[in-house]
Amino acid sequence: MSEFAIETKGLSKRFDQVNALDNINISIHKGEFVAIMGASGSGKTTLMNILSCLDTATEGQVILDGQDAAGLDEDGRRAFRAEKIGLLFQQFHLIPYLTALENVMLAQHYHSVTDIEAAKKVLEDVGLGHRIDHLPSQLSGGEQQRVCIARALVNECPILFADEPTGNLDEANEQIVLDIFQRLHKQNRTIIMVTHNPDLGRYTDRIIRLQHGKYMGEEVMHAN
Repeated sequence: MSEFAIETKGLSKRFDQVNALDNINISIHKGEFVAIMGASGSGKTTLMNILSCLDTATEGQVILDGQDAAGLDEDGRRAFRAEKIGLLFQQFHLIPYLTALENVMLAQHYHSVTDIEAAKKVLEDVGLGHRIDHLPSQLSGGEQQRVCIARALVNECPILFADEPTGNLDEANEQIVLDIFQRLHKQNRTIIMVTHNPDLGRYTDRIIRLQHGKYMGEEVMHAN
């Protein structure tokens, strides 16, 4: 078993003649909380999309939990995401006519699982046990993002990717989300958070910095 949740080797991504990522070599240990940071256009989201099997690289390797994702076809990547990866975005992407509970259970559908008690528990874990029957329009922005966290966690995926997860939240709700991440981190969940906000980096073990698609070094924040 690999000690790394994620490794990249010579990872590059080109769009037409533009190098969105250029020879990225990084390793993320299992159970580590890592921020990928850089200005707009630095390649953060492109890197996250490749690491989470939403996209493929032009060159190089992505090794996820010991498996080379470059060798997976589209069906294989979809199956890997379903088994290993939880995804959280700045936009909530909740189904407006489904309740909080039903939105979480939708993620179970892709596992051919229906476990209402598990869905209720994960909502309780993010502080929404009393809001399970509410529609997204009846929830605040912070509550909607917590529904999204519950949806990402309900299948017990070991790796959580979060792309600007607090970008649409006020300071109080941002802190609630970060507190949830800290709790998940203590439970040995691997978390990769993409952000341009330097204040969020202090909650992580390590910051990986990108600029114009290039790896620009790292900063250790907390020993894992």
